[in-house]
Amino acid sequence: MSFLGLDGKTIVVFGVANKKSVAYQIGQVLEAEGAAVVYVVRSKERQDSVAKLLPKADIHVCDVSRDEEILAMAREITKVHPAIHGLVHSIAFLDYEGGIKPFHETTRKAFLQSVDISCYSLVAIANAFKNHLARDASVVVVSISTTKMAAENYGIMGPVKAALDSAICFLAQSFSSFSNVRFNSVNPGLLKTSASAGIPGYADYYLYAEKLTLRKKGVTTQEVANAAAFLLSERSAGINAQGIVLDAGMSVNYFDKDVMKRALKPD
Repeated sequence: MSFLGLDGKTIVVFGVANKKSVAYQIGQVLEAEGAAVVYVVRSKERQDSVAKLLPKADIHVCDVSRDEEILAMAREITKVHPAIHGLVHSIAFLDYEGGIKPFHETTRKAFLQSVDISCYSLVAIANAFKNHLARDASVVVVSISTTKMAAENYGIMGPVKAALDSAICFLAQSFSSFSNVRFNSVNPGLLKTSASAGIPGYADYYLYAEKLTLRKKGVTTQEVANAAAFLLSERSAGINAQGIVLDAGMSVNYFDKDVMKRALKPD
């Protein structure tokens, strides 16, 4: 029997794109623990590509910016799986097509679209599955290690993730009126994923962040997936409305002597 108690549980995972996706790695850990994993992706094209990675998987399509698609997807899944024991939200979107702009030049359209897909989708998904969530189900969101650091290349995603972190707390409180469903997040530092590869200048940020970790090695998607599986399990029953930071100690090491030495080296 799985130490995490996930054997036979049904978990719905949103956001797989490819093998580098955090959602993909979470699904792999859950399946290894005996859980039945249902995947939800954003388009038919994505469904076809993910099916090649996961040929035996149950994969559904849903554009989370459309309420009618969210409701239809939830109905489709719960016809087969009437009891859902966990949800994984690993969804984020920001259109970088126009390049990086100063934050004050953010357009209303870009900001609201990002909030809609990256944050409000969690509220809509939770609501769509509300009546089918096991009383002690767990909802886990993939966020970021801090929303207080103004990294220019991350654009508006910092404030959007801050809204997501707040929504987790409010959903936990709201659902507590009729259930023991928990809402938590895994908050990793910089990761090597296909999504991050689309952020302009990300490679330099990643290499710099890696030097600031205490172990001089960045956080892996496997480590994030392990933490997510723990939060989805009964072993984390006392944790609610929290964010688990995985940054390999970076947040306490901004004055790393080697990094300081390089930064202060004369030109």
